[in-house]
Amino acid sequence: MRRLRTRVAGVLLAVLALTVTTACSSEDGAAGSEPAAKAEAAADRVEPLADTPVPQLPVTVRSSDGRKVTVRDAQRIVPLSGSLSEIVFTLGLGDRVVARDITATFAQAEKLPVVTRNHDVSAESVLSLKPDLVLAETTTGPDEAMDQIRDAGVPVLVVDPAKGLDDVGPRIGTVARALGVPAAGEELTKRSEDRIAAVRKDIPKKTDRPRVAFLYLRGTASVYLIGGKDSGATSLLEAAGAVDGGAESGLEKDFTTITTEALAKAAPDAILVMSKGLESVGGIDGLVEIPGVAQTPAGMERRVVSIEDGVLLNYGPRTDEVLKSLVDQLYGDAK
Repeated sequence: MRRLRTRVAGVLLAVLALTVTTACSSEDGAAGSEPAAKAEAAADRVEPLADTPVPQLPVTVRSSDGRKVTVRDAQRIVPLSGSLSEIVFTLGLGDRVVARDITATFAQAEKLPVVTRNHDVSAESVLSLKPDLVLAETTTGPDEAMDQIRDAGVPVLVVDPAKGLDDVGPRIGTVARALGVPAAGEELTKRSEDRIAAVRKDIPKKTDRPRVAFLYLRGTASVYLIGGKDSGATSLLEAAGAVDGGAESGLEKDFTTITTEALAKAAPDAILVMSKGLESVGGIDGLVEIPGVAQTPAGMERRVVSIEDGVLLNYGPRTDEVLKSLVDQLYGDAK
């Protein structure tokens, strides 16, 4: 559960170790709205800074695991999460990335070799690519694989997972400093924060705050969870002017198995899901068949917000796109 919490909330994503192959129709797989489809298409690419920075190395930085890490070169980078990959590519250094984690789903990274198996790192795969630097999350593992990479002399920078909007700038800054491009990090942080602020200005002011329940679904694996206080969704929902129904109802853990009682207490006006999760249960028709969903205000109104798995909770350079999609789908014509 610890890894599930961190991956979903931080860039998402050991909970995505439950990745499944779905065969549901694309019509049901989206939230049933044109804004959702457009936002998902836009989220397939990252937008690098206009000017490509030149790393000034070597640098020594402190890793989140307490180690001091010296980076002498950054020609061959291996980011071990989708969120970290986004940051490197958006800083303009994507041509130096030689591998990806399975959660790096954006277009520029899709042809890179995958060096994780069900979200566990393959040390052999990483080392075969002769990296200068490996970027990891605090829960990247297994520990044996990470130790093997370090023992081979490869610098490994561990970054704290993202839990909310306040983590966007610090994570960008940490990666940028390790790559020897601190000025680019400052530029990207400002761009990201400015875009988030612009989206927030467009949120309707004269409306009741909708209650939203974040559900993590993997139908073919029989995984049906409702997010609580530590799911990672609270910050995003609050930024959209909404209330996290699960957290507000008293769910203290990251995720809890969905029950009729839990849904009744959350009383969501809308349900937030990852797009592949919605597909995995058969779209909205299948979602309302989950016990308790049809009895909620969201279920009765079939009000579902669907956002791409690989970007929803990354809290990085594309968070403004995620927030805009959430706002558009929540408020629609009320904007």
